[in-house]
This record gives sequence, C-alpha cells and structure tokens, in this order.
Amino acid sequence: MTNLMRAFRVIVTGAVVALGGAMLTAQVSEIAFDSNPDLLKFPDNVYMGEAAGVATNSRGDIYLYTRTGNPTISLGTSRAIAHGGSRLFQFDRTGKFIREIGQGAYGMLQAQQVRVDSKDNVWIVDQMSTQVIKFDPTGRVSMVLSRKPEVIRVPTLPLTPTPAGMPVQPGPPPAAGERGGAGGRGAEPGRGAEPGRGGPPGAPAGGGGGGGRGGPPGLPGAGAEGESFQRPTDVAWDAQGNIYVADGYGNARVAKYEPNGRYIKSWGSRGSENGQFNIVHGIAIDTQGNVYVGDEGNKRIQVFDTDGTFKKAITNVGSPTALCITPGARQVLYVAHSGDPDGMDDAAIYKMDLNGTVLGKFGKAGKEVKQFGLVNSIDCRSENDLLVAELANWRVQKLTLKPAK
Repeated sequence: MTNLMRAFRVIVTGAVVALGGAMLTAQVSEIAFDSNPDLLKFPDNVYMGEAAGVATNSRGDIYLYTRTGNPTISLGTSRAIAHGGSRLFQFDRTGKFIREIGQGAYGMLQAQQVRVDSKDNVWIVDQMSTQVIKFDPTGRVSMVLSRKPEVIRVPTLPLTPTPAGMPVQPGPPPAAGERGGAGGRGAEPGRGAEPGRGGPPGAPAGGGGGGGRGGPPGLPGAGAEGESFQRPTDVAWDAQGNIYVADGYGNARVAKYEPNGRYIKSWGSRGSENGQFNIVHGIAIDTQGNVYVGDEGNKRIQVFDTDGTFKKAITNVGSPTALCITPGARQVLYVAHSGDPDGMDDAAIYKMDLNGTVLGKFGKAGKEVKQFGLVNSIDCRSENDLLVAELANWRVQKLTLKPAK
C-alpha cells in the first residue's frame, strides 16, 4: 500500500467515525427540565465554594461537601499540618440550613464527593487528605479509611487524563520507607511515587493485593495493598454493605473493603485495556451487584462484578465525571459528561438504562441556569428530581425532569 493510499484510508476512516458520532448525537432525544439554582439557603456570612459533592438521606435532608473555608498550614511537632479548606453542610429537603458537620476535622482539606448509605451514614471523600470518612447520622466520625500524608505536595500535579493510547510502563519498586504504588501522588506516569508512608520497607509497588486483580507489581496506578489511597474520588456500597472506593486521580483502581473497613482486594491500573483506567472519576452499584466505574480519560464506563471481573464497557456517553443510579425496581443510570477541562465547551447529563442504552440527555455547557460547569456529583434518589453539584459554577441545581408526552 502506497503512502498516498494509506493517507486516504486514514482520512476516510476518520470521516466515518466522525459521522457515526454525529449520527449518535442526533439520535439522542433531549429531555425537557426545569431548574432551581437557589435551593440551598446559607446563614449570613457562610458561602459555598466549588460544589464537589451533594447527596440526600432517607428523609430528604441534603448534604453538601464544598471547597470553601479558611485553609491553613500549621507547624505541629516536627511536621507541617494542613487543615481546613472544605466544609460539610446539612440542609432540610426545602433547602433550609440545619447545621455544619465536622467543622475543623483533620481530614477535610479538598472536597471531592459526599454519599449517604442505606443507613443514613454520611461519607465524604477528600482528595487532598487521601481519606474517606464516615459520619454516623448524628454527625460523629465512625470510620476513617486511609491516612493523611505526612507531606502534602503543593502544587499538586494536573488532574487531566493522560493522552489516550500512551504506552504505560511499570515503575521501579519504591525505596525503603517509600509509599507503595507507582504513579501515585506526585508521581509521573511510569515513575515511582514520592517518598512517604507505605508498607514494610522495600515492599513492591502496586500489586492490588489480597487476591485482587491489580496487575503485576510496579504497574502504575495499581496502588498498594490496604487503604493507602492516592487522591480518591468516590465511594459506593453493595447490598451486603461492602465498601468500594474509587482511588482514581493518583492511582487508577477500585479498592474493596468489608463493612467493618477490613481490606479485601483491589483491581485496576493505569491504561486503556479492559480493567484499566485513565482517571477513575465515579462509581455506582446497582441492585444486581454490577459495579459501574467512570473511566473519564478513556471516555467509557466499565462494568464489573463485585469481584472485579470485567463484564462490559459503555462508550457512548463522552467523558464521564459523575455517576448515579436510582433506587427501586426499575433503575436508571445518570452520567455527567464534561468534554473539556473547564467544562465550558461541551457538557450534558445522559439518562441510560442499565444495559447502556441512552434514553435521553439534557443540559449544555455554560454558566446560566439549566447549564452546567464541571458537574462533579449527582443525587438521583428520585428518578425525575435530581440534585447536581458543579465545581466551575459554585452551585447546586435542583433539576425536575419532564416526562415525554
């Protein structure tokens, strides 16, 4: 085949792919909806920052984990301690302020997500402290997963995905005392993590551990055994109460724990093959025990069983940044898509059945009402009444979907 023929074939193939994408977009119906962007009523002199997470409990109370407050770094004994920077608020179902939870807590630095489990426990995911913290319904801390790093690197590395198809090579094992898991916090793809806490001196990086499917030792993003997270992004539970953490910015894996917090296994590493991830941005589990994982950089949702066995990939929803599955007998999946780093060029929320069929979409990128700027969290306790938290627009919109006539 001549070079000219090869070039022609590439051009034709690209045109066909682009046309197929355009046809898919054209076939997706628009869902009509209304928006209330002023639902949450704050006390005087209390303000919302980036709205990282929003969730409701069984009574309809609303929880907001937001990047606001007064972050400080203080010297305690021989190390610098960072605290503040994110706050957890509770409102009633009408948006009336109830209280703040965990004010000044050690692990609340950079809000990433908030979820409420079936027993009305409130769980926050904090990216900078690398922790997942469980509050009981009274607002007291009842479980902590992972430990805050001894040293926090400032500034952190970009959170954008690596280019699709980039070769990923295993990094070297960490030196004695170095935190396991190549490609973790502060590490370039293919290189070891920066010094910090880890397992036993000289322990291999990565591995997934515990019979999991994390890949060979040293594989970037596979993480260390146990609960040593690297900028986690989300949390979910199965019907048995097992805990699943999306360990998704520094690492590229899902870690599984018993309801009491005991580590079971993990799976995933950085890459584009089935079972690999390029930023794990969201996680949700249906009543059948299927685990849906938002693989943002690879522009897909991967579906696994609860042991981490790959089942299928859903690829027709852009770059997924937030996932939510409704409760009840007829479950649907909502997926937020943001097509650019700022969320201002392309955005939408897709409604899907659990087979991956798109039922419709709504919204577009922008700063006005009924537009979206970096949707990071969706609460869908009711199929047609959603709460959507936006990072770029510093707000929570309550959306009411209108059924098709």
